[in-house]
Amino acid sequence: MKNLPLDSQIFIKNRQRFIAEMQPNSIAIINSNDELPSNGDALYRFEQNHDLYWLTGVEQEDTMLILYPDNPDPKYREVLVLVRPNELKEKWDGHRLRKDEALAVSGIGTVVWLDVLDGLLQPWIHEATNIYLNTNENNRKSSLIAVRDYRYAEEMRARYPLHNYLRAAVIFKKLRAVKTPEEIKVLQTAMDITEGAFRRLLKFIRPGVFEHQIQAEIVHEFLSNRSDGEAYTSIIASGDRARTLHYVFNNQECKDGELVLMDFGAAYGGYNADLTRTVPVNGKFTPRQREVYDACLHLHNYAKSILKPGLTIARYHEMMGEEAGKVFVKINLLKEEDIKNQDPESPAYRKYLYHGISHHLGVGVHDLGPSFWQPIPDGAVLTIEPGIYIEEEQMGVRIENNVWITANGNIDLMKNIPVTADEIEALMKK
Repeated sequence: MKNLPLDSQIFIKNRQRFIAEMQPNSIAIINSNDELPSNGDALYRFEQNHDLYWLTGVEQEDTMLILYPDNPDPKYREVLVLVRPNELKEKWDGHRLRKDEALAVSGIGTVVWLDVLDGLLQPWIHEATNIYLNTNENNRKSSLIAVRDYRYAEEMRARYPLHNYLRAAVIFKKLRAVKTPEEIKVLQTAMDITEGAFRRLLKFIRPGVFEHQIQAEIVHEFLSNRSDGEAYTSIIASGDRARTLHYVFNNQECKDGELVLMDFGAAYGGYNADLTRTVPVNGKFTPRQREVYDACLHLHNYAKSILKPGLTIARYHEMMGEEAGKVFVKINLLKEEDIKNQDPESPAYRKYLYHGISHHLGVGVHDLGPSFWQPIPDGAVLTIEPGIYIEEEQMGVRIENNVWITANGNIDLMKNIPVTADEIEALMKK
């Protein structure tokens, strides 16, 4: 990773929080992701299992974490398992962590090599009553590929069939949703780098630039500031392409009179930012563009005002839908009769706003959190991203900030990033 070293207290505290949720005499085993082949002898860029990273800060492949708080030998209550450094492999693929380096990153004092793990793990398993194993329980998951977590669960059940197995994912969903102050500091760095990229774009965008050139400016700013790069593939959608929510071709010219919707965020230290802004290509909103933009900003600010711990995402979306219906009548997208006669299962506003308004954010861009019907916890970080998409006008507008939701009030981590039409126009003139 390109970032400056993070404070290992982030991961020490996360492990403490996880251990506090474990049942007595339990052992938890968390695996790294697989290295995945692409073509020939090449591999896709390795990305660590977010749960393992959240607990250790280790980005390296072939890594495991073993937590056994009731281990009779105190030395082995937290164990980081690493692949033994290999001189030949390092000549090709680079340096691998030594024990002292792993301690500095993770705060874990006991490191064992993967090739000697079996002899140590078996007696620990025999002492334990419960075994926590991990699977990907993100509600957005769609892949059915048998990744390492699932293969490992099958192996353990075959080898130790009479133990009681528990789902580590239940704990991760609860804990990863709530950000510690130490995590917020890292997130804020990602937000600040993203701010720099947006301010750079306001000086760069003009009629005739291409979407991919805008993306290049973003990546340049990210890498220049120790970001690991894009948190996700940037969406640079000019004109009618802004109505395609996950438009990533980024290969068209930005033309005079169009808006360009830009959804991007920096990755830093394993944490992610997620910003969306929509700006006029020529630096000046038309009256209609400004009307729609201001309506979207109203929805954005309304969402920020109602989000609070204890509210469910389901109820939040109901409230946002009610407000969106009123706003869409004001800007002549809907009529009062459309609202009065709408199907409750398919509200009228959905014609112009057809996605969710918020998602959890952290080590995952779509981070773990409570379900749609459970209360938002104190300490969650959520995106706020209403949009207005008008097919008949070939226009799409979305505005997104990242907000820390606390019992003492919401903290907008992107409050310094220009967002009003006046601010954007003024900066684009310079």
